Amino acid sequence: MAAPGSFSDDAPQAEIDYPKPDRLLAGNPKRTTWNRYERNGVFMGEWACEVGKWQIQFGSDEHEFFHVISGRCRVTDNDGLGKDFGPGDACMLQPGFAGSFEVLEAMLKRYVIIDRSP
Repeated sequence: MAAPGSFSDDAPQAEIDYPKPDRLLAGNPKRTTWNRYERNGVFMGEWACEVGKWQIQFGSDEHEFFHVISGRCRVTDNDGLGKDFGPGDACMLQPGFAGSFEVLEAMLKRYVIIDRSP
């Protein structure tokens, strides 16, 4: 049996990326991910990001729960309905979600992603 994933363990090697140019809407934010757990389509970790905005599109079997530790973001669907999230707020993004993710203040979030794609 594998050890449980924990946010109190030493952070793993960070992965750094930027939004794909064809999805970028504002800025060019550096995104840093510390993926602490990965098994059978379940991922858990921490994610930090600079200010910016880009389009997002979830797969038909992909869920994401996140909890904002610091900073602020706005998630807006393709119909223009948006919601802001700040420290202590949490969100669940559903399979097939399409819209934009905007970091309003440099942020850190903790996430769990479940991808049940075949």
